[in-house]
Amino acid sequence: MRNEPSGADRFLGLVASAQDRDSELTSIQAGLLVAAELGIAFDSRTFARMLGIAHALVLRELSALTVRDDKLEIVRRDPRTMRVHYRLAAL
Repeated sequence: MRNEPSGADRFLGLVASAQDRDSELTSIQAGLLVAAELGIAFDSRTFARMLGIAHALVLRELSALTVRDDKLEIVRRDPRTMRVHYRLAAL
């Protein structure tokens, strides 16, 4: 029997590591970065649905992250659904 972490455990571990590297990141902001890095989610609705959290909360954290940091960039916004598409910024 293998003792490899599940996908969720691995994701949460990477979120914790991101927060260790940058103590100003909230868990949702770190999750957005990790999800983009792993190719899990590139838009706010998908991220919110996958984690079971309110889309409005994800939008708020995504906005705060892009204002304070240059790690993510907004690709486009859908005014009808309020979905925000993002990607890791080229550094």
